[in-house]
Amino acid sequence: MKSYIPLKIIDFSVKLSLVMLFCILFAGCGGGTGEIPLETLKKTLRDQPTFSVLLDDMKEEGTFVKNYFHRYLVVLPDESSKTQWFQVPKEYYNKNIDFLGMTLLTKKEGAYDDAVSPPGYGFVGDENYGRWRDDGNGGSFWEFYGKYALISSLFGGWYSPIHRHDYRSYQSYRSKRKPFFGSSKQYGSSGKIVKATRPTFYSSRMSSVNAKKSSFSNKVSQKIGRTKTGLRSRAGGSGK
Repeated sequence: MKSYIPLKIIDFSVKLSLVMLFCILFAGCGGGTGEIPLETLKKTLRDQPTFSVLLDDMKEEGTFVKNYFHRYLVVLPDESSKTQWFQVPKEYYNKNIDFLGMTLLTKKEGAYDDAVSPPGYGFVGDENYGRWRDDGNGGSFWEFYGKYALISSLFGGWYSPIHRHDYRSYQSYRSKRKPFFGSSKQYGSSGKIVKATRPTFYSSRMSSVNAKKSSFSNKVSQKIGRTKTGLRSRAGGSGK
């Protein structure tokens, strides 16, 4: 008995492959073309009414001249696929340095949302996609159903169960135009999920964060020291 791959999945894979080929020929999306990869993906997937794009990985290459790269995970209701590495501008790389494993773009029934969010949060609260279920401990969690039943697994290791209290916090952060990294800081480049799925990146990231904190503390200490010295000098001078 022959097995057939659904045509829409073939189309999805082919489109992503064409994006990759385009980027190879023209020196990388965001590098040689000047276009941010997400914009290229939006054009490529314009016929898809619903999808999410996650920042699946990121890296820097080069010693004297740095090059910056992103890789994305594109999630449709019944299919997901990783892109190749895309070269991105340094400014764009730094802008998203905290968002590894998070959704950078969501399209829901034709409407785009570019607010950064944890995986799956863009579809929560909409009964077309799922419902709240009692967790047996006095709380509730979001359950995707129908044709979206598999979407949580398609996010791969980035997805974490969405509880109602977390979603309320997310809504509060969103209203203030701030990214939500989870009630226990499980999302994002410094979160527990990245620590488990991208341990090398996590170690490098935390080393960089700690180095910056140490540098800032040293600068503050030096400034306070200079201020105290200046005050003592002025106090000594006024007594003469």
